[in-house]
Amino acid sequence: MLFNLLAPLADEHIVFNLFRYLTFRSGAAVITALVISFLLGPRIIAWLKSKQGEGQPIREDGPEAHLLTKKGTPTMGGFLILIAITISTLLWADLTNPYVWAVLLVTVGFGMIGFFDDYLKLTKRSSDGLPGRLKLLIQVIIGTAAAVWVSYIAPPQMATHLAVPFLKDLLINLSWFFVPFAVFVMVGASNAVNLTDGLDGLAIVPVMIAAGCFAFIAYLVGNAFFANYLEVHYVPGTGDLAVFCGALVGASLGFLWFNAPPAMVFMGDTGSLSCGGALGSIAVVTKHELVLGIIGGLFVLETVSVIVQVASFKLTGKRVFRMAPLHHHFEKKGWAEPTIVIRFWIIASVLALAGLSTLKLR
Repeated sequence: MLFNLLAPLADEHIVFNLFRYLTFRSGAAVITALVISFLLGPRIIAWLKSKQGEGQPIREDGPEAHLLTKKGTPTMGGFLILIAITISTLLWADLTNPYVWAVLLVTVGFGMIGFFDDYLKLTKRSSDGLPGRLKLLIQVIIGTAAAVWVSYIAPPQMATHLAVPFLKDLLINLSWFFVPFAVFVMVGASNAVNLTDGLDGLAIVPVMIAAGCFAFIAYLVGNAFFANYLEVHYVPGTGDLAVFCGALVGASLGFLWFNAPPAMVFMGDTGSLSCGGALGSIAVVTKHELVLGIIGGLFVLETVSVIVQVASFKLTGKRVFRMAPLHHHFEKKGWAEPTIVIRFWIIASVLALAGLSTLKLR
């Protein structure tokens, strides 16, 4: 909004030229989202506590320590993340850019699904919220709308194509299969973050790391000079997603202030589904879907651990892990919660660097 209002004044007053720079607006989005989180966080947490009473229902089959240490902590903290991202993006992004609206559609849409899921859990005082199939169906509908929109507004030579890391010239035309593939990426990323969100601070820092990486990727992919230099596929218009990613980084930092151990609030499905959906949709728009699997490798590991556990138990009656997702396995082994969280952060950082290296290794 500020870009659309003030950038045209740059020809008359040089100070307004700042609003033309993506780097300035991305940095401003980080700071704006962070300030919004700090200002609204205590009020939203106090309101959630007053409405939720006993806080988030704790799984009875989960680690025993959670019944003691996490009982009474309110959930739906992802609502704070959504507010900070949305306001910051609307202030600093170019609102004539359709990619910005497509990513916001997925982020807010998935966030609303998570909100109703969290609400049902609280009202029923159960860890079961929306039926899994219904939740997945609504995600698929929103993801399909976003995927069709992205394929429509993208350049024809990129609309339904898949770029492959390490290979500079290869573009695979997925044709009609692009939409199901894009939906899979968005829904998969959303639920992968949801599975990772099980310990204080565990999910939000890898989200922040991935968002920082994709801010960099969006800036490069949306700039013809840098895209040509790095020999990545140029997708005009995606640069402004760096502003959105900046807002996600700032909102994540602000939420971490309240979610750091011991957490004052949990993000709930409201936050995890929206953050994962945001990362998935940005990956689709920038044509870096496969790179998301590397940068977000921690989320992939957590998801695979659940799939392996379920498949093994159904086929053989035996469990591979003491408990899934993977972070609960290490809890059962006796690792302290901060140890698990920090080591997973380190893994997320290493995988993010590996993902970024694909920009140059071609």
